[in-house]
Amino acid sequence: MAHRVARLANHINANTSSSSSSSSSSRDNDVVIIDAIRTPLCKAKRGGFATTTPDLLLSQVLKAIIDRNKLSPNNIQDICVGNVLQAGGGAVMARMAQFEAEIPETVSLSSVNRQCSSGLQAIANIYGAIKAGSIDAGIGAGVESMSFNSMSDATPTVDFETVSNYQLARDCMIPMGITSENVAEKYGITRDDQDSFAERSHARASAAQASGEFKDEIIPTQTKEGKIITQDDGVRAGTTKQSLSKLQPAFKEGGSTTAGNSSQMTDGAAAVLLMRRSYAEKLGLKPIGVLRSFSVVGVPPDIMGIGPAVAIPAAIKQANLTINDISVFEINEAFASQAVYCVRELGLESSLNTKHRINPLGGAIALGHPLGCTGARQTATLLHYMKRHNLRYGIVSMCIGTGMGAAAVYERED
Repeated sequence: MAHRVARLANHINANTSSSSSSSSSSRDNDVVIIDAIRTPLCKAKRGGFATTTPDLLLSQVLKAIIDRNKLSPNNIQDICVGNVLQAGGGAVMARMAQFEAEIPETVSLSSVNRQCSSGLQAIANIYGAIKAGSIDAGIGAGVESMSFNSMSDATPTVDFETVSNYQLARDCMIPMGITSENVAEKYGITRDDQDSFAERSHARASAAQASGEFKDEIIPTQTKEGKIITQDDGVRAGTTKQSLSKLQPAFKEGGSTTAGNSSQMTDGAAAVLLMRRSYAEKLGLKPIGVLRSFSVVGVPPDIMGIGPAVAIPAAIKQANLTINDISVFEINEAFASQAVYCVRELGLESSLNTKHRINPLGGAIALGHPLGCTGARQTATLLHYMKRHNLRYGIVSMCIGTGMGAAAVYERED
């Protein structure tokens, strides 16, 4: 009998040890976020970076994220950069920026273009490479200069005669402003709804600037002329629904989408440092967050703005959470129409005026939307906000031109 008890105890201890080892190994392989930073966001053509090329913006965030974490550039094994408007997806520009940041040629780099989610896709690509065991550390970044590269220059090279035979393909050519009007008309989002949302975005961003909420994420950034920019320049303090109501529709006669309730065209860059947890511990670095899930879904191109309403539930499910587990949502404000729709569809409308729940520091209507940068910028804003306010789970999400939505769930690291 004593021998049987001893054997049973040994069996339990062996299983417990195996389970503990497996759990420890799983935790060691977590993909953690060490840091996330950005430049200020400046109005395209009229703001602080109007003469500053994207390589100069990108090189500064790449260098800063390495320097402020006291790393050697050789600790980084791969870089992925989101960009939308540069020729070739910005691959050559980004590699040049890497060298301007004094990161050696032995560190590999790629660029990615998934439209407005390119910065988030870059993070997801580095996440995937770490998960797959290809690398231990990398940077997911994003950059856009809408001063130097216009959306009107991005006409695709296609056979338009063939395209005309396919409705969804034709719809990919619908101007983004018209997709906003389509969402507003289809789902009953009024002009008043949109202007109220825009007013809130500016008020929150203005309050955040005044209280220093962006100080942990923004790095002082030098312009081409040597001037140092330290804060976003598109935020308009004192913006009211009344002042916004005087603006004329920008895309359609009798429409409800205006320059005031749409995202601003913007210049900026952001970078996110990711590592395998065991590698971060080896380097003595403390994570600020963990990427728990990433999801991209397709929606009809003519109402592309509804994307977050589909992608967010998918990302939450993938993370084995519920929407009530999420403390804060960073939903990109491409247009107020689509942001309002997504908030309503997700059942979050009653949370619009709460302190933490939805875009607590404002969004793209006030801060701007540098296309390839936005997903990385939102990640920086979210993670530092969660750290300051001791919130556990947050989401970054955005709609995507041609009809998609993307979302990622982050968990704050204790």
